[in-house]
Amino acid sequence: MDDRVGHRDPRVPEQRRPGSTEEPAMLRFDVLGPVRARRGDERLATGSPQQRALLAALLLREGRTATAAELIDALWGEESPSQALAAVRTYASRLRKVLDPGVLVSESGGYAVRGLAEGSFDLAVAQEWAAEAEKARNAGDLSHAREVLNRTLGLWDGEALAGVPGPYAEAQRVRLEEWRLGLLESRLDMDLEQGCHAEAVSELTALTAAYPLRERLRELLMLALYRSGRQAEALAVYADTRRLLAEELGVDPRAGLRLLQRRILQADPELAEPSAPAAEPAVVRVRPAQLPATVPDFTGRSAFVRELSEVLAGAGDGTGAGGRVMAVSALAGIGGVGKTTLAVHVAHQARPAFPDGQLYVDLQGAGPRSAEPETVLGSFLRALGTADSAIPDSLEERAALYRSVLDGRRVLVLLDNAKDAAQIRPLLPGTEGCAALVTSRVRMVDLAGAHLVDLDVMSPEEALSLFTRIVGEERVAAERKAALDVVAACGFLPLAIRIAASRLAARRTWTVSVLAAKLADERRRLDELQAGDLAVKATFELGYGALEPAQARAFRLLGLADGPDTSLAAAAAVLDLPVEDTEDLLESLVDTSLLESAAPGRYRFHDLVRLYARACADRDEPPGERDTALSRLLDFYLATAAGVYTIERPGDRTVVHLEPTSYRGLSFGERTQALDWLFAEAQCLLACARQQQSGSGLRRAVDLLWAAKDLAESGANAKQYEWAATALRDAAQDAADVRAESRARTALSNVHLAAGRYSEADDEARRAIELATAAHDATPVSWAATDRGIIALGQGRYEEAEKFLTTARDGYRADGNRPGEANALCNLSRLYERMNRPGDAVTLARQGVDIYQQLGLTLRLANGRYALGVALISAGRLSDGLVQLSDALEMFGSNRQRLWEGTTHFRIAQLHLADRRPAQAAQHAEQALAIGFIGGDLIRGSVLTALGRSLHALGQSDRARACWHEALSLLERSGAPEAAEVRRLLAPLDAS
Repeated sequence: MDDRVGHRDPRVPEQRRPGSTEEPAMLRFDVLGPVRARRGDERLATGSPQQRALLAALLLREGRTATAAELIDALWGEESPSQALAAVRTYASRLRKVLDPGVLVSESGGYAVRGLAEGSFDLAVAQEWAAEAEKARNAGDLSHAREVLNRTLGLWDGEALAGVPGPYAEAQRVRLEEWRLGLLESRLDMDLEQGCHAEAVSELTALTAAYPLRERLRELLMLALYRSGRQAEALAVYADTRRLLAEELGVDPRAGLRLLQRRILQADPELAEPSAPAAEPAVVRVRPAQLPATVPDFTGRSAFVRELSEVLAGAGDGTGAGGRVMAVSALAGIGGVGKTTLAVHVAHQARPAFPDGQLYVDLQGAGPRSAEPETVLGSFLRALGTADSAIPDSLEERAALYRSVLDGRRVLVLLDNAKDAAQIRPLLPGTEGCAALVTSRVRMVDLAGAHLVDLDVMSPEEALSLFTRIVGEERVAAERKAALDVVAACGFLPLAIRIAASRLAARRTWTVSVLAAKLADERRRLDELQAGDLAVKATFELGYGALEPAQARAFRLLGLADGPDTSLAAAAAVLDLPVEDTEDLLESLVDTSLLESAAPGRYRFHDLVRLYARACADRDEPPGERDTALSRLLDFYLATAAGVYTIERPGDRTVVHLEPTSYRGLSFGERTQALDWLFAEAQCLLACARQQQSGSGLRRAVDLLWAAKDLAESGANAKQYEWAATALRDAAQDAADVRAESRARTALSNVHLAAGRYSEADDEARRAIELATAAHDATPVSWAATDRGIIALGQGRYEEAEKFLTTARDGYRADGNRPGEANALCNLSRLYERMNRPGDAVTLARQGVDIYQQLGLTLRLANGRYALGVALISAGRLSDGLVQLSDALEMFGSNRQRLWEGTTHFRIAQLHLADRRPAQAAQHAEQALAIGFIGGDLIRGSVLTALGRSLHALGQSDRARACWHEALSLLERSGAPEAAEVRRLLAPLDAS
């Protein structure tokens, strides 16, 4: 069968193309599932199965008349009843009564369906969309083709013509199913072309189990596995296929499958890259449109707009001045002069000259951490349709691929806020028909061939026009002289004019004269404008010197905090002010452009401004006040995170043992709000903890990690959490603070354990127990004992595991920490399940779940249900176990615990295996591999073992062998006892 989109499709009566406005009561017909007729949202009664068979036969006859004899043969074949003709007439009469007039017509002794509205017949829509997908694929637009095919396949609602009897319906069912599978194979083929091989493995595994003799699916699975780095499994799929075809059909695999196997064995480098029909195999032609929105009140700059537009137009049509193959225009000027605004405006006007797309990036050249060219190139290549797997590592290779991808295209690249020429040279297209616009605070005199533009302040006329467009014609016309005074006081700087005009526009009680009077006083001018030239230190100093003391203090102290931005509540803590007063201060700083409003209620410094603010704090702020401000911020985060912990874990006494705080935190009305805060503040919170590596804040910083442990367990912020914990552990060790060190090591142990780094986790937990015991700090002992028990359990040291977990349980009980006790019970349940004591395992897990339910816990209840589900599986109660694991899966998802989601998928796969449902087991195992899981290599080995069992049960023994070999390597490296079972599974396969 042809593997492209354009499969020969079943034809239906010619219809108008879908997409026009539908009438509210349009008549609709479905055959890609149960045969149905609807009028608007109303389901029409289509009668008995034979009557629906008649309707289906008429719908599928291309609008041609079907004779009575043809309909009788379609419904009954050679075994028609004696009253068949009368029955056909009765069915037709009944259908005519429920359908619109003129739809079912009688002619020449037969019947036909005519006059269907566009978009009213699902099969016709599917054919239209399939044709559209084929056209898009032939044009190289694989992204659009995939999207259309997905919509097409979504029209199926189960088996086509479901429940319709008769030989004609059966033949059509087979034909429609073959067409659907062909479309599905085409979409999967394009998935692989676009680099989505890892995502396709799970779907292809399930499909090959459902359609074991369909060789094209096997071929796609082999390719997906190979590109996912699973070569042994890919070859195993071929071996399974060859054996199955020989046993079932007595034939060899087709030539394409045999060729793919040889290419995999030879490690053909072309197999590692998608082979799209476009000139560049690794790239799908897409049209990026990344330009920021242009400002609606763009004003003036007509000479610059005309000059730049002419350069870009010449590049777009290939007539660039001086014979340049590619135009580069570099805009330079002071901060606030409107470089980005002008560049974006010109770029939008030039879009028609660059039909293949527009790229944009803020290079952050004014800050200390400007964007790396290789990072930008990676982003650009992805935007141009290059798969991640096809993007090389080095700067030189990325730049070369970037230029190759742009060859033959007309693309505009806007490089905003560049640091210097060296930063942007690798980002220039260098090909005819493309162009680059660059903005920077420095003149790019060393950028060969660039068209340089120096942007100055506005003319008085342009400045007044901008002011008028923001404030309104009526207010300015009444006070024109005052308006001229305002823009003159702003120095005709666009940013200053915009801030002044915006303030006036927001204050309806002010007149223009009031604003002019405020700005007339030079001592207060910057206070009123709250703006300055952000590119020059002298301008910063001028703006800072003009601030009120409260504003200057806020500017200094807010700059001390690490993190990407600051919330209003966190800023209030730093400043020790009410939120309302803090907001007034921060908004006034925003007006000066010394601070940016990142989002409602969030503020950030430009990088240079932050550095300047810290320099001001070092110069003007007493050391004690700097430390006190950061201490209040740490208190705020610790108190709020502890509140989130309490909401998540009612009854957990861990928060009682945290360091006391002097500054209060936020309160939340319900759990979702609390979790939203924690994950939204994750980077700022962890940055704050990491910043407190000395002095009185060290212990509180460590306890902040304890209170925010959900950030580590979710997997989303695990790396940043680990960095903070490592820094604080080392700081505590240097300070000889055994209490802080033991708690930091406990946090690190938890991170290592989740990642499957058992040796590192055990070392940290062992040392944590020693230090906590010396410090008479019982809480870390219970936490670390839990980790050591889980590690021993995973490594098959069951006696040690029982000792550690019992210690943890007793410690939690002594502290009155019921959630901790429940956690220990659930872990003991898992131990007894491993020790073949299913009854004890179920009992302990139920005790844990009961405690969680009594306390109203959610995330912890998910852990309890997970443990109970595993215990029930070991007791042979598979259906009950599936209920518990399904509930746990949903809870983990709602609590954003992705790694636990993947781990639960693995357990569900094991359950399906035990219940002899290998296809479902394979699908869940593949989902676990795609999502990730708690436990690192050890659990990956177990997942691969389960996947291998599933594949072996499906007859794919060679792929199963590949999975088991990889699992054995991982389990042996982890020292897991499960390795022995994998060796037993492999023995008969390796011997054959």
